[in-house]
Amino acid sequence: MSAAPRHPDPGGLPAPARGRDDHTAAPPGPAPGLPGPEVLARVFLSRVLEPGDVTGGRWVRELGAVDTARRLREGTPPLPGVSDRRWAGLCARAARADPERDLAAARETGVRFVCPGGTEWPAQLDDLADARPTGLWVRGRPSLRMWALRSVSLVGARACTEYGAHMAATLAAGLAERGWVVVSGGAYGVDGAAHRGALAGGGATVAVLACGVDRPYPRGHTGLITRIADQGLVIGELPPGDHPTPNRFIVRNRVIAALTRGTVVVEAALRSGSLVTARAAQRLGRHTMGVPGPATSARSAGVHELLRGGATLVTDAAEVVELVGDIGELAPDRRGPVLPRDLLEPEARQILAALPARGAPTAADIARDARTTPDDAVARLYELRALGYVERHGDGWKLTRQAMISGRADPDAC
Repeated sequence: MSAAPRHPDPGGLPAPARGRDDHTAAPPGPAPGLPGPEVLARVFLSRVLEPGDVTGGRWVRELGAVDTARRLREGTPPLPGVSDRRWAGLCARAARADPERDLAAARETGVRFVCPGGTEWPAQLDDLADARPTGLWVRGRPSLRMWALRSVSLVGARACTEYGAHMAATLAAGLAERGWVVVSGGAYGVDGAAHRGALAGGGATVAVLACGVDRPYPRGHTGLITRIADQGLVIGELPPGDHPTPNRFIVRNRVIAALTRGTVVVEAALRSGSLVTARAAQRLGRHTMGVPGPATSARSAGVHELLRGGATLVTDAAEVVELVGDIGELAPDRRGPVLPRDLLEPEARQILAALPARGAPTAADIARDARTTPDDAVARLYELRALGYVERHGDGWKLTRQAMISGRADPDAC
């Protein structure tokens, strides 16, 4: 049995896992009672306008959702910014739209519609300006706004390598253990590995789909997306039953970028769609990070180009949290192994370095090579002999076998 996810609380700190009686989570399906005209208008527009339509977004901003929906439904003269042909196409869509039917279908599948300005709406999506979604269809119990406050997106290649899948799952599990929500697109490859890593760590994850949230895509991930809906959240801009298209995958990525505090790219070719997410994050002022791969790997070439363009290199969850987290959430210092000779005093290390691998020079010769006095060299040589680094041979001194092995173990030694 899989562990229940840890739900971040309003303060951004991970709370204990909660059961089905959790009254702080958002209820499944739309709110009880008849939806207001604003909700109905935005549900209507989610069926008529394509996601990311900045012209439609400008109409909603200038006229309001209700008036925009009315004009589309009534087929009034075209609004500014579209041709007569484009307006006719939108009006044809509007004639078939039925917001009450969409809300009823959503209710049957445990899906709710979240509007801008509502209590569950993540305010950071407003950074998208006129490209902001008209609303989001949400499947799952937790509050989207609360989860988005402490979230990171993990994206990357669909045709990833074993290395890419391993890094995505490991990063996601590490973030989940630290109380962060992992957001991705539910696709094959890196996306799926990120979701599974978060779930395996008993953490929280959100899948942002480019289709209706009631019909998982890709079909091979039906089980995974169902599990995400049970333990986390599945969200999307498109109404129930709508199918994905290549363009919808691209515009979906702006939601992933805006929703989270930072985006990590794990494996991406130069034309990878995950780079669209990263560049959207950069435009929005979010942290953008990349996990490096082999210099010869075409699947990592896009990540390397992203790093050259100003993204931050990360290799584990601690480094991600250091960027996106609060003050004081620092990654540990990276140090190599401590060797016995590292514990010597600087003067003793200088004398030891002056001894050749072969031969037995005198103390005077050693002092000259170490740039010190003979008396100081003799004192340090006896100290090194007591520690087992050198041995005396008549008037000369030479390295012991222990010192030779210690020198070879030092990766920085020449």
